[in-house]
Order: sequence, then C-alpha cells, then structure tokens
Amino acid sequence: MSISDLFDNEFKSRNKGHFSAIVRVATADGDMTKEEKGFLDKLAVRLEISSAEYEEILENPSKYPINPPYLYSQRLERLYDLSRMVYADHILGPKQKNILAKFALALGFTPGNVNYIVDKAFSLLVINVDLDTFVYEMTHMNK
Repeated sequence: MSISDLFDNEFKSRNKGHFSAIVRVATADGDMTKEEKGFLDKLAVRLEISSAEYEEILENPSKYPINPPYLYSQRLERLYDLSRMVYADHILGPKQKNILAKFALALGFTPGNVNYIVDKAFSLLVINVDLDTFVYEMTHMNK
C-alpha cells in the first residue's frame, strides 16, 4: 500500500465520520425535513460519500466514529466548512440559522453564545471571506 493510499483512506474515513456526525445532528429531533434531506444529499457529494455509504450512514449513523475537533481553531475550521455548506444555494431556506446552531453546539460551542457565533459566521460568508479571515475574525470577535 502506498503512502497516498493511506492518506486517501484516512481522508475518506474522516469524511464518513464527519458526515455521520452531521446526520446524527440533523436527525436528533426524530425526523428529517425535506430541506435537511436536500442538504445531506448535497453534502454527501461534496464529501465524496458513495450512494451505498450514504444509505448505510442514514440507517446507522453511529456506525462510524466521530472525529471531534479538539483545538478551537479546528472547531472554527469545521464551522467555516459547515457554514459555507448551509449558506450555499440556500437549500435550508429560513432554517439555515437553526441547523447551523445545532451543528455549532455539536462542535462544542456553548449554548450561551451560539446564536452570536452563527450570526457572525453568516455575516462573514455574506462578504465572502476565506478560511484564514474567517478564523481570525471569529477568534477576535469579542475584541
């Protein structure tokens, strides 16, 4: 097995874990709306989740390990990725803020300031910032 195969396998495994965590959050309230399903469909394509893997994860999202970000900067990077996915194409419509708040809580942001974090994330996406600017602005938003 080559080194590139190892990285490819690790990348795919991490994506499956990431996707299964998002499925868990999206289905935590017991049902999945049409908007959430559309979001998951699009996300699966972006994360290179095959149709078979997609169905398997939807049936049993706890089968794959969650790779929670440990460092604050890693949580912000995941928040950036998720924010862009939620914001893109407005698939979720008016539910964008609520679903991103669920994801932010799952990433470990505190309930007391999650709405402020989500509002700030969306305001940065409106002006189309890159990852580095997003992380900097989110890190320094209270200064």
